[in-house]
Amino acid sequence: MLRATFIALSFACASVATAETQVPQSQAEISLGFAPVVKEASPAVVNIYAKIVRQGRANPFFSDPFFQDFFGGGFGEPRQRVQNSLGSGVILSDDGYVVSNYHVVGTATEIRVVTTDRREFSAHVVLGDKESDIAILRLDEAKGLPFLHLRDSDHVEVGELALAIGNPFGVGQTVSSGIISGLARTGTATGNARGYFIQTDAAINPGNSGGALIDVNGDLIGINTSILTRSGGSNGIGFAIPANLVAEFLRQAKDGNDRFVSPWAGMAGQHMSADIAESLGLVIPLGVVISDLHPLSPLSEAGLRVGDVVTHVDGDEVNSPAEMKFRMSVAGVGGSSVLTRLRGHEQAEVEVALVKAPETPAAEETTLDDRTAMPGLVVSRINPEVITRMGLLLSQTGVVVVDASRYGGRSGLRAGDVVNSINGTEIEHPQDVVDALTDPGRRLNLVILRGGRLVSLRFRL
Repeated sequence: MLRATFIALSFACASVATAETQVPQSQAEISLGFAPVVKEASPAVVNIYAKIVRQGRANPFFSDPFFQDFFGGGFGEPRQRVQNSLGSGVILSDDGYVVSNYHVVGTATEIRVVTTDRREFSAHVVLGDKESDIAILRLDEAKGLPFLHLRDSDHVEVGELALAIGNPFGVGQTVSSGIISGLARTGTATGNARGYFIQTDAAINPGNSGGALIDVNGDLIGINTSILTRSGGSNGIGFAIPANLVAEFLRQAKDGNDRFVSPWAGMAGQHMSADIAESLGLVIPLGVVISDLHPLSPLSEAGLRVGDVVTHVDGDEVNSPAEMKFRMSVAGVGGSSVLTRLRGHEQAEVEVALVKAPETPAAEETTLDDRTAMPGLVVSRINPEVITRMGLLLSQTGVVVVDASRYGGRSGLRAGDVVNSINGTEIEHPQDVVDALTDPGRRLNLVILRGGRLVSLRFRL
């Protein structure tokens, strides 16, 4: 009787958070637990099997962390190896749009999707983004499929009941239950700076990636993406990407985008610590301090400046640059957002245009040919779009390596390296790289900027 009362109270609490939920009316309904919800939702959660071909290096020193860091994997003969990836996905429409994690399918050469009724589909990625770890797939020749409805994840509250559905360790579709443990999680817990994850204690294990986190109505709250663990298994701290961001990815995929486009803030900032708040005369540490602004930033055009504190975006509190980006990404390119700005003791609301990162100056992306010392090397002039895509510093200018290719990689170059000079010649445009690597002589000296440090690469041709 005590167990029945506990379950009834759990359903009663869930009804506060979601008005559609009904308190069980009989012992028979209580005994069902989550069975009706799972029966309705589970057919829309699929197993994903992906084949990924990776380039490796055949060198006995490469397993040593010292040599790996020093050379960056740019030595030894390249060798292909096939890696099989196992994960989960969620069907979002009856015509075969499926969401999963980028780390599951983003670089796959072959994708096979299996539904709960054992049907198999070939699939391909129509839109993916490594930073957000989201990929939208399209199943070939699919129609009339069951799918989950996306819930407005801004209305999710801590303490709500939640179910995680996926394929952990490849054992088959599994359901685990828990609650929403936290919102807007970020930082070292997930190993990145994205501040918008939903945290749950529902068991999530390897293979659950890309699976569904649903509420007691069967609506999709988020996509399970990572866990905090030391053993490799669930410790009750799992993270899901909110459904609102998934909805924007789905919209762009249906619009035909092959790359996710998010609004460009053109700013660098830091979360408000207690020390910073005290120095600014604030009682409560709230918001994001703007530490740098690109000259073309829409925030700069709207009147914001370095030192301002952004506390809200469209009325929602933000406490990290990642939360700001999430809020603006959900709003989408083409509209505007209202930022609450604090400058000293003056508070104001500022409307900011949501635009794509401008491609000014022109990227002039160039691929070197066989007449140069590094055929296949791809370089580009740095502009805001390239900065965003390559993850460069906001103030970075010059020429960046987009693809090191075979010869550039063997020389120690990596994608994201900014080329300062070649054999003493300063590099300002992609054509400068072409000129410097055409008949460079017997020796080559490249000075590059990598991770904020100058690195010199010297070798004989």
